Amino acid sequence: MMLKQEDQSRIIEMAWEDRTPFEAIEKLYNLKEAEVIALMRKQLKGKTFRNWRTRVSGRKTKHIKLRSNDVERGYCPTQYKTKSKSK
Repeated sequence: MMLKQEDQSRIIEMAWEDRTPFEAIEKLYNLKEAEVIALMRKQLKGKTFRNWRTRVSGRKTKHIKLRSNDVERGYCPTQYKTKSKSK
């Protein structure tokens, strides 16, 4: 698995996000869940990796098939705030 540093960084960020499913990472970077886990294990410190695994294990929003039908997107609507223009 040869990924650029910026791609690895983005994958790690996506893996930490509660609403970004593993399927989205697979679609963008062609990495299956097991490969994302291996990347996280390699790139994170031991305790940080264990905290992440505890956080995502069983989390319904990390898998499209387990999600509620009312979850329509992979991010919170207020996550990317638009900047107001100054006059």
